[in-house]
Amino acid sequence: MTSPRSGSQAVERAIAVLACFEGATDLTVSALAARTGLAVSTAYRIVQALVRGGLLERDERTDCYRVGPSLISLAVPSLGRLDAESFAPHLYSLAAHVKLTASLGVAKDDVAVTVFSARPPERFCTHQLPGARQPLQSSAMGMAILAFGTPSARRSSSVAASSDLERVRRLGYAAAFSSENRDVLAVAVPVLDAEGRPRGALGVQALRRRLTDDLVREIVPPMRGVAARIGAGAGSAFPAFR
Repeated sequence: MTSPRSGSQAVERAIAVLACFEGATDLTVSALAARTGLAVSTAYRIVQALVRGGLLERDERTDCYRVGPSLISLAVPSLGRLDAESFAPHLYSLAAHVKLTASLGVAKDDVAVTVFSARPPERFCTHQLPGARQPLQSSAMGMAILAFGTPSARRSSSVAASSDLERVRRLGYAAAFSSENRDVLAVAVPVLDAEGRPRGALGVQALRRRLTDDLVREIVPPMRGVAARIGAGAGSAFPAFR
């Protein structure tokens, strides 16, 4: 006789399903089953429970699932510690101006963590959403932070070549293709405080056929302007990258 399924096992499986959305946006049940190693029927039951709890939501048009409002609300206190009310209006204004999602990332250990994304009122698609955690050394936001850090921080980068970081410093922005989809280009500028220290990065991304070189040249100046305004009020909420 087999032992009944423990409550802890069910919780662990639900956590595994939720973890699939780190760096991803919309996923089907089949994709979730493949990523977790669960049977499709098991993944489906877990997803439905998460939907009922508001932790996931279903897109009826695509039959895909995404992070739900209840899970997002759990992150609000953390965003509050980063003083989201002060920078969110700037990001939404930029998103409306460039018609692309504007995201803010900060450095944590060896990754760039996306802490906020403001979607544009029109022309949004899921390709515009960056991963929740991206490598500092190879992502646009990560390289924008690294390039303007101290010389010792730049030397500690094991992947990003010093010549690449110097180019970012010269241009004032970083560009890199997404590791998840090579058709998606990301562009980021550093968020610098009054002393010129990087507190994070402001980034946008889209399919390369849309984010052309001409468009990059057009949107980088307003991106840098918004980054300067955010950096000026960064205070202690955004630790300086050293």
